[in-house]
Amino acid sequence: MRLYQQLILFMLAASVLPLAAVGFSLLSEAESELTRRIVSEQGLIAETTAEALSGELMKTAEALGRSAGLIDWEHITPAEFEGGLKLLYGQSYAVSAVLAVDAEGRPRGAPLFQAEGENDHPRFEPTAALALAQAVPVRSLRQAERGQVFLGGVYAHQPSGQTAMAMAVKLADGENSSFALAEVVFSELESLLARRARPELGRIELVKVSAGRILLSTWPGRRLQTLEPALASALTDAGGTAGRSFRVEPLALRVSTARVPQVPDFAVVVSLDEASALAPVRAMRRTVLLFILGAFAVLLGVGALFTRRLNRRLAHVVSGAEAFSRGELHQRVQVDGDDELSDLASTFNAMGGELERARERLLRWNDELKVRVDEATAELKTAQSQLLEAQKLAAVGQLGAGVAHEINNPLAGILGNTQLLMLERGEKDPDFETLRKIELSAKRCKDITQNLLRFSQQRARPELRPVDLGGVLRDALSLTENQIQAEGIQISMELASPPVRVRADPGHLSQVVLALVSNARTAMMKSEQRRLTLRTGERDGQGFFEVEDSGKGITPEHRSRVFEPFFTTKDVWSNVGLGLSVAWRVVSEAGGTIELRTEVGQGTCFTVWLPKA
Repeated sequence: MRLYQQLILFMLAASVLPLAAVGFSLLSEAESELTRRIVSEQGLIAETTAEALSGELMKTAEALGRSAGLIDWEHITPAEFEGGLKLLYGQSYAVSAVLAVDAEGRPRGAPLFQAEGENDHPRFEPTAALALAQAVPVRSLRQAERGQVFLGGVYAHQPSGQTAMAMAVKLADGENSSFALAEVVFSELESLLARRARPELGRIELVKVSAGRILLSTWPGRRLQTLEPALASALTDAGGTAGRSFRVEPLALRVSTARVPQVPDFAVVVSLDEASALAPVRAMRRTVLLFILGAFAVLLGVGALFTRRLNRRLAHVVSGAEAFSRGELHQRVQVDGDDELSDLASTFNAMGGELERARERLLRWNDELKVRVDEATAELKTAQSQLLEAQKLAAVGQLGAGVAHEINNPLAGILGNTQLLMLERGEKDPDFETLRKIELSAKRCKDITQNLLRFSQQRARPELRPVDLGGVLRDALSLTENQIQAEGIQISMELASPPVRVRADPGHLSQVVLALVSNARTAMMKSEQRRLTLRTGERDGQGFFEVEDSGKGITPEHRSRVFEPFFTTKDVWSNVGLGLSVAWRVVSEAGGTIELRTEVGQGTCFTVWLPKA
């Protein structure tokens, strides 16, 4: 790949791509945040508008019910009856007319209304009286009590074309009592919607969910129109009038709804076209894209000019390097400027001078090579002597096994006869203490021979299987935890989560843990602070556990010998120096290693690495 291509890729990776990634990431976050804000504000407007609409409707209904309950409609004259209807008519400026009907829904006279211009009530066309009488099925409301108000159908008010609703009021108790029907025009409700409308949040509409019909809208042209099928279906799937926010995919609308309290079939719907809502963010995205493309074009031009000049200067360096390769070490590279390339030329010139001097040194290297060969031979002899020492250790182990077998038989006789003599004599006998010393010495000899046997014997083939390191540490520690705590040692367990699983023999691994813990206990016998820490973890595809103490530490001259058989620095005799040797053999058989980290006077940490399961 040419330098120019590499430079372009570098600039693309170092500037353009991060800029694009950051820019588009920020824009996506801005788009998401804008969507969340729109949804939140839409939901708030839907809920408050639904509460306000319910309040207006219920205020009119309650006023009609209270007024109807104040009059004894069955025992009044026709003139008083008409006056009562006028009282109902005057309860709200939204009422355009009041019509009395019997229990069968038949009109009892002409509707009560006033001509346009005489008051603030909406205009009423007498021809609409029949539509008003049919808007409420009063026959199904005969069981109602006096003063109860019922909401009827919704239709277009004549002649204004605004939305109107019929409300029925029971005038007296009894199944054959009359009703008063009031036509309530939604002009005030439509003004309420207009006051709450915010262009950035979309249109607000009052919808009758079951009919899929728009009753009121901040877009007057949608009044009393049928909802779009996709939006109507979404409202139905959303649980009717239950308040929530959702997106209507076919229409690309962001919609928030809220039920109108006390009018279950009415819902307030706030809907916004996502294209217009997110237009600023999308325009900004296009601007960022154009800016990135422009920046990339500028980088291409600048990079072309730079690499052209650089290639000319590099040609001089290549020419000088080729001269050096031909052996013309007297040649020098001529590059002007004060930058890295001129430094490279200076380095080439220095290299030429150094190569000339190297020729002279080559003549002297023959003699030096002979000296180095002699040194390597000496190192080989040292390695051979170390191998012989290892063979000697193996021979000592075999010899120790034979000696241990030969000593065990007479040692068992000494120990048995001593114990028999102790049984025959009381503790006050002058020879009893001497016999006890003989017994203790014999037991000590027996422990030594047993340890020699365990070290020299061939170990059984380990059963390697997946093992939970934390479980092995807990099980092994439980065998000696009481004794450790009795010695005043503070125990700390730091087990990795999730558990670390390695491939090892759990029984052999427990012996390693016990050996390391035993060494730690002995090392802390004279320490003021006694702290034992066991931890697990994993790194670079391997699991590990550590046994760390706050003991006396290991001196530098002893660190290289801690795993040798029969080597020990313990102040108190135990195990004749075989514990760490056995631990090393167990870990090696499992394919692992043991690392040592120590500081004199501060403590020691053994780290056992094992292959992960």
